[in-house]
Amino acid sequence: MEDVQNRPDTRGIALDAVGISQLRYPVSVAARDRGKQETVADFTLTADLPDTVKGTHLSRFVQLVHEYAGDLSVAALTRMAQDLTERLDSTYAQVETQFPFFVERAAPVTGATSLLECQARLTATARRTCVDAVIGVSVPVTSVCPCSKAISDYGAHNQRGRIAIDARLSSVEEQSAGALRADELIELAERCASSPVYPLLKRPDERFVTMAAHDNPVFVEDMVRNGARALLEDSRISAFRIQATNDESIHNHMAFARVEWPRPGAVSSGAGELQ
Repeated sequence: MEDVQNRPDTRGIALDAVGISQLRYPVSVAARDRGKQETVADFTLTADLPDTVKGTHLSRFVQLVHEYAGDLSVAALTRMAQDLTERLDSTYAQVETQFPFFVERAAPVTGATSLLECQARLTATARRTCVDAVIGVSVPVTSVCPCSKAISDYGAHNQRGRIAIDARLSSVEEQSAGALRADELIELAERCASSPVYPLLKRPDERFVTMAAHDNPVFVEDMVRNGARALLEDSRISAFRIQATNDESIHNHMAFARVEWPRPGAVSSGAGELQ
């Protein structure tokens, strides 16, 4: 049968990215506390298309996801992006995926265990001369307002928040080794807040968490700065973005803070800055 999409195109316009998005697929991902875990991921896969070719081969994108779905990791995604450039004879390819990622949490006093849902993101980009990867997480946290604590006779207002971190790995070697894991970024985010979130707490645990959070009040600005200092000290990371959002308990708005490193515009595109 004729391959219509492989016909020549005469309009002289190359395309930056063509492919598939919102492909939902069951996957297995590594989890430090429980070996592998099964989850469902959303994929976006794209590649460039030269001005002489009418269309790309969409079936190859789905084939690639199926081949790698059984062992999804940063290293796997970098190989997927490289494979995509070879199978499509392209100079650029990108694979993005996001999925629920569950971590086991033990209550601080009783030790009762449960699973906390976070969100994880992996992105790998392959070009002719290089491959880079970004790993990201979004983590629920608790924060107590320092200002409220300082001015109140009783207690302080607290709220649920979310810390999001995206980190670009510093070298192909680090990416291949899978040295930086979602588990680490989740724990880093939790250390920046007043307290982690626990899905399961008994009364002694609730007392402990409430008092511990009260003893460690933080603004969204504090959470972002605490996280940025830790990320700056990690040689495996060449660029990062961290942001904190609080669903304020006594205001009709959310509180928000973010920092990127290197600063946007401080370096040329492709030299480490997150796009």
